[in-house]
Amino acid sequence: MTVQIKTIDMEPKRQTFGHVARRLGADKPATRYQEATLDVQATANFHYKPLWEPEYWVYDTRKTAVVMEDWYKPLDPRQFYYATYNISRANMNQSAERAFVFAEERGLIEKISPEARKQIETFLLPLRHLHWGANMNMTEIAQRGYGAAVTAPCIFSAGDHLGMAQIVSRIGLLLDGQTGVSLDMAKEVWINDPAWQGVRKLIEDSLVERDFFQLFVAQTLAINGVVFDLVYKMSDAAWKDAPITVAMLTEFMSDWRADESKWSDSVIKTVAAESPENKALVSQWAAEWISRAVEAAKPLSAAMLGDNGALAEAAGDAVKARAKNLGLTL
Repeated sequence: MTVQIKTIDMEPKRQTFGHVARRLGADKPATRYQEATLDVQATANFHYKPLWEPEYWVYDTRKTAVVMEDWYKPLDPRQFYYATYNISRANMNQSAERAFVFAEERGLIEKISPEARKQIETFLLPLRHLHWGANMNMTEIAQRGYGAAVTAPCIFSAGDHLGMAQIVSRIGLLLDGQTGVSLDMAKEVWINDPAWQGVRKLIEDSLVERDFFQLFVAQTLAINGVVFDLVYKMSDAAWKDAPITVAMLTEFMSDWRADESKWSDSVIKTVAAESPENKALVSQWAAEWISRAVEAAKPLSAAMLGDNGALAEAAGDAVKARAKNLGLTL
């Protein structure tokens, strides 16, 4: 007796889901990103309006002053959906973990001078609170925003900020021998130190911004571009004899910033290019929030580096140049 094994190629009746096919065409296979993003958000059959905001539906394009014909235009060039996002961040986290292991094995923390340790406690550890505020902002955009192309990456970004707050906290625990004393001190600095009060007011003002796209511009362009870049990318001199150690332990933040800006810059550019009205509005928001971020960061820059706020101005100039490259008029 012989057994013959045959294979049969089954042609699928359609290449993707109906809501995706209506955008791409029925005979075109879709990527996982497209299937996880395009037209995912509910647009009809809402039972009632929210009691806390009865003038809007749960998902409502009127929650921002900018107008888009299609809120699925500002796609993520990284094509992140749940799986690809987690794979990317897992790889970045492995690198961060190796940096911490290296620092502990080589005793790099113990070799930091008392002066450098004080600088780190005063000007790096309070960033955990700024990251928490950024986490709240990106979560707010995710719940008030329109279109999964925008809101899905926002909740990923919110998770990133929470993770970076944990990395900063971990640096503090290395400094204080896992007692948490340095983190308590950082909280007091965040609340009471004059150098931080402009930044604290900036993030607290942003927490009550209701226009979700203005909040997007404020967080991703101004706060990220001025304050976070000031501390993470431009302040090596502040850490005295420990710039390499700090750079190693905060490498995740540098890698994240380069990755995040690919997406956030693309979204701002796409929305601003939709119409002259959008461009004028987004440009106005960018100019306002960048200016506010620079003024907020000047006391921090002055206290951290003794530069009378010059580095904060430089960070602001870099962000303004980026904004102009995105088609904005400042």
